[in-house]
Amino acid sequence: MKICRTIHDMQQACRNITRAGKTLGLVPTMGALHEGHLSLVARAQQENDAVAVTIFVNPTQFGLNEDFSKYPRTFEEDCRKLEAANVDLLFAPDAAEMYPTGATTFVEVGEIGDRLDGASRPGHFRGVATIVSKLFHITSPDRAYFGQKDAAQVAVLRAMTRDLNFPLNLVVCPTFREADGLAMSSRNRYLNAEERARAITIYKALNEAQQEAQRGQHCAGCLRETMLAVLATEPALRIDYAAIVNPDTLEPLKDTSNGALLAIAAWNGTTRLIDNILLQANAHA
Repeated sequence: MKICRTIHDMQQACRNITRAGKTLGLVPTMGALHEGHLSLVARAQQENDAVAVTIFVNPTQFGLNEDFSKYPRTFEEDCRKLEAANVDLLFAPDAAEMYPTGATTFVEVGEIGDRLDGASRPGHFRGVATIVSKLFHITSPDRAYFGQKDAAQVAVLRAMTRDLNFPLNLVVCPTFREADGLAMSSRNRYLNAEERARAITIYKALNEAQQEAQRGQHCAGCLRETMLAVLATEPALRIDYAAIVNPDTLEPLKDTSNGALLAIAAWNGTTRLIDNILLQANAHA
C-alpha cells in the first residue's frame, strides 16, 4: 500500500492508475476504521481495478464545542487494517495541506444542508461538501463509496455531485451493524458499558416503525409516534431529531407510500449517535 501525504503525490499516484486504463474506487474516511469502513473497501474492490482510501479528520465540518480535538485518531491501527485489506493507495494529509493559509473558498450546499444533522450542526455540510469535492478533484475516481448510516450526508453529496457535474458514480452501501443491530460508528468508542446498552434503543425505534410500515401503515406522523414511544423507554437518551423525510431532499413527509427515510439522532451521554432505515415504496406489498 502506497501512503501519500501531499496532494501532488496523491494526484500523481491516481493518474498512474487511470492512465494505465484501470478504474479507481475512492473510500473517504476520517479514520478510526471499523468493519463498516472495510465493507466499503470490499465493495470498491469488487467494482474497480484499484482502491484509494483517504484518512482526514476534517476541521471544517466540526462546529464549536464539538468533538474535533477528541475524535478518535488511530492511524497505525488503520494502516494495518488497510494493508490487510490490500488497499492500493492511502491519502493521509494534514490540515495545512488541505487548507492552505488564506484559503477562503467553500462549497455551499443550500437548503438541503440545513436539514436533519445540518439543522443542529450549522455549517457541517458546507465543511463536508468542501472536503469531499477537494478529494474528488485530487483523486478523480470512477466511483466513490459512502455508508447509508450517514443518510443526510449521502443526500447532500448526491446533490453536490449532480450540481457540480463530477464525472463519477456515488455508490451508497448498506449500514454495517453490530450483532445486536447497533450501527457501527467510530464514535461508538466513546460509549461506556451503560451507554452502549442504551444505544441499541435507537435501532429498536427505527425497526419498530419499519415493521409497522411493512404491515401497511403509511402515515408518517403515526410512524414517528412509534419511534418516539420506543425512544421514551430510555429517558436518558436526549433526542436531537426523529424524522421521516424524503431520502433525496430530506424534506418532511406526510405519507410514506412512495418510500421514505426514517432517521434518528440522539445524545447518549456526551456522544451524539445517528441511525436510519430506508423504507421502500409500498413497503407492505
